[in-house]
Amino acid sequence: MRAGDNHHGDVVNMHGGHHNQGIVHHHAPRPTPEETLRAVVELARALRGEVPEEDRASIDDALPVLAAGPSAGPTARRRSLMALAAVAATVGAIGQPLLDSVRAALELIAR
Repeated sequence: MRAGDNHHGDVVNMHGGHHNQGIVHHHAPRPTPEETLRAVVELARALRGEVPEEDRASIDDALPVLAAGPSAGPTARRRSLMALAAVAATVGAIGQPLLDSVRAALELIAR
């Protein structure tokens, strides 16, 4: 490579060898938005018993919207996900799995 060369992607240099197969990429299939939302709902239900009563109310308000699937509409889904993210962020380490799942769901439904 020379200075100033820009390479994006795989760069492979092979010198000698026998029976070289090349590059094998194993990419896991991306989850669908519905699969991701189901995971959010499961994690929120599990966290519900670990949070104060006022946070349970936020979870209870968000779950029916997310369980409704696409019929709930993107704005309502986003609002519910943001409410769950707020609860997850305030409870610390026990909320981290839910927070990560909410972020993944937001990324998928924002497309």
